[in-house]
Amino acid sequence: MSVIKLLSPRLANQIAAGEVVERPASVVKELVENALDANAERIEVDVEQGGVKLIRVRDDGSGITEDDLPLALSRHATSKIHSLDDLEAVGSLGFRGEALASISSVSRLSLTSRTVDTEAAARVEVEGRDMDARISPAAHPVGTTVEVRDLFFNTPARRKFLRTEKTEFGHVEECLRRQALSRFDTGFTLRHNQRAVYSLRPAASQLDRERRIAALCGQQFIDNAVVIDAEASGLRLWGWVALPTFSRSQADLQYFFVNGRVIRDRLVAHAVRQAYRDVLYNNRHPAFVLYLALDPANVDVNVHPTKHEVRFRDGRLVHDFIFRTLHKALADVRPDDHLRGAVAQSVVREQTGLETTASLGGGQGDTPARSGAALPEWRVSDQLGFYQSLNEGGGPAQSGLAVPGSPRDEGEPAAVWSPLQSAVMPLATPAPDSADEPPLGYAIAQLHGIYILAQTRQGLIIVDMHAAHERITYERMKRALEAQDLRSQPLLVPLSLAVSQKEADIAESHAAELHQLGLSIERLGPETIAVRQVPALLRGADTEQLVRDVLSDLVAHGQSDRVEAVTHELLGTMACHGSVRANRQLTIPEMNALLRDMEATERSGQCNHGRPTWTLVTLGELDKLFLRGR
Repeated sequence: MSVIKLLSPRLANQIAAGEVVERPASVVKELVENALDANAERIEVDVEQGGVKLIRVRDDGSGITEDDLPLALSRHATSKIHSLDDLEAVGSLGFRGEALASISSVSRLSLTSRTVDTEAAARVEVEGRDMDARISPAAHPVGTTVEVRDLFFNTPARRKFLRTEKTEFGHVEECLRRQALSRFDTGFTLRHNQRAVYSLRPAASQLDRERRIAALCGQQFIDNAVVIDAEASGLRLWGWVALPTFSRSQADLQYFFVNGRVIRDRLVAHAVRQAYRDVLYNNRHPAFVLYLALDPANVDVNVHPTKHEVRFRDGRLVHDFIFRTLHKALADVRPDDHLRGAVAQSVVREQTGLETTASLGGGQGDTPARSGAALPEWRVSDQLGFYQSLNEGGGPAQSGLAVPGSPRDEGEPAAVWSPLQSAVMPLATPAPDSADEPPLGYAIAQLHGIYILAQTRQGLIIVDMHAAHERITYERMKRALEAQDLRSQPLLVPLSLAVSQKEADIAESHAAELHQLGLSIERLGPETIAVRQVPALLRGADTEQLVRDVLSDLVAHGQSDRVEAVTHELLGTMACHGSVRANRQLTIPEMNALLRDMEATERSGQCNHGRPTWTLVTLGELDKLFLRGR
C-alpha cells in the first residue's frame, strides 16, 4: 500500500491558508491588494468583531466576468502573470494566485463583481466545508465586493490563537494604514462595527499627501519631517523622514515601500540606521515614510509567502543610495527646519492641561489680549545693549571660544577653541529687529554657566552650550579627518585570526575596500587571516573585535561602516573633552558666535550622543505659565 498520498484540494488550500491567512488583517491585506491591482479609485473596508465575524472589501475597479468568478477561487489561478518573464519583473501586488482559494477554505466567502462592458453582475459563493462554488445573478455597480464571514469557522484550532477583538482590529487598522500610505491616488474608507475610523479621499497634490500622512501617522510627524526626493542610477527615493529629535521608543512609525509594496528588509533597515547613527539618543528609533522606485526586474518580490520581504539584485547599490540620500538630508537640516517642529510641538504643549491660552481669551501673537496694561516693548537691540553693558570689563570680545581650562586674564586674548578649526568663528554683530532675524535669534544672557538664553520673534531659545559646541567641534574634526584620509599603521606583530571559510573568502575578495578603510588583511589559509595594518587613529582599539565585526557586516550586508563608526566614536569623545564646559562664562559676542555656528553646522540640533542642543519656549507657553490674557 502506498505511503505517499495526494492531498485533497480542501486540505491543500487549508495548509496554504496557514501561510497566507494568519489573522483577519491578512485577509484584508490580500483583498485590498487585489482591489489596487484592479485599478480601484475607491476602496471601502467594513469589519465586524475585529474581522472574525465579517470582512467586506468593496472597490470600483475593473471587476471580474461571470465566467472567471469560479476560476478566481481556484488555487494557482491569477490574471497577473502568464509566463516566466512576467515573474521576473512583477509589477502587481498579488500574483501567486493562492489568496482567494486559501481564504475561502477557512471561511464563508462570497464574491460579487461586474465589469464595465456587462449589464449585470454575478455572485459566487463558497464555504470551506465543501469548496463547491455556487454562481447566481446579483445587483452590483462596476467593481467587486468580497465578503468573508466566520473566519476559521472550520478550523477551531486556528481560531483559538486569535487575540481579542481590539487587538485583531488594531492589526486590521495597521494593515489599511500601510495600504493607504502606499497609494495616494486611491481613496480609502475603514469602518469597524458600523463606526467610521478612516475616510481618506484621493490625494493628488503635495498638500493633500501631507494631510493623509498627518491623518495616518499624526500631525506631529509631518510637522517634524523633512521632505526628500532624490534620483540616481535608475533609483528614486522620496518621502518624509523625521528629524532626529522626533525619535521613538519603538520602531512603530517606519514605513518603507518598494514600487508601491510595503516591505520589511534588513538591508534597508541597516541603511536607515547608519544614516541616523550619530544623531539618535541611546536606543531610540527614527520615524519615516519612504518610497523607493526602481525597475521591477531589479527586485525579486517572490521570496516570501506574504511578500513582506524582497531581494534586490544589486543590494549594495540600493543600500548606498538610501544611506547617502538620508545622510545628506539629515546633514542639511538647520535650526530653521527644527523651528517648524518646535513651534508645532509647543502648540500641542500649550493645549494640554486644564486651561489653555485660547480658553483664557488670548493667543500667541495677540499682544493686546496678553496684558491688561500697556508695557514698554524692548527691541532685541535694546536688550543686547543692556546685557553687553553688564558684561563689560570681562575682557575684549573675542572671535572664538576659549579652550576649557585655559587662562583668561583681562585683556588677554582667548585661545582658539580647536586646532582643527579652519577659520576663526565670525563675530556675529546683532542687527536691529528685522525680517532677517537668524533662526536662533540673539543671545541675551547665560544661565548658571550652562544655558544660553536667546530671544526670537517666536519666544525664548534655550541652548545647552556644551552640547552645541560639542557637535560643532565634532563636525569640524570629521571634516579635517576626511581631508587627510585614514592613515594606516603597521602592527609590530601581525595578528593571526581563525575565521570561517566564508569570512576568509570575503576578506580576500574585499581586500581593496578594506585597504581604503585602513585595514590590511592577508589570507594565510582556508580559515586563517592575518591583520598587518590598522587605522592609525584606532591603534588602541580592540583590533580582533573590529576586524570580526567588519567581516560580519560584509557577510550580512556586502559593506561595512564599522571602522568609520569606531573612528567617529573616538572623535566624538575628543570633541566632548575639547568643548566648552559648564560654568564657563561667555560674553554676549561669544554666545552669538556659538549661535551662528550652530546655524551653519550640520546636525547641530543634536550633540554627538543624540541629546537635543536647544529648545524653544514660545510666547504662548510663557503666557500660559503666567495666566496672561485671563
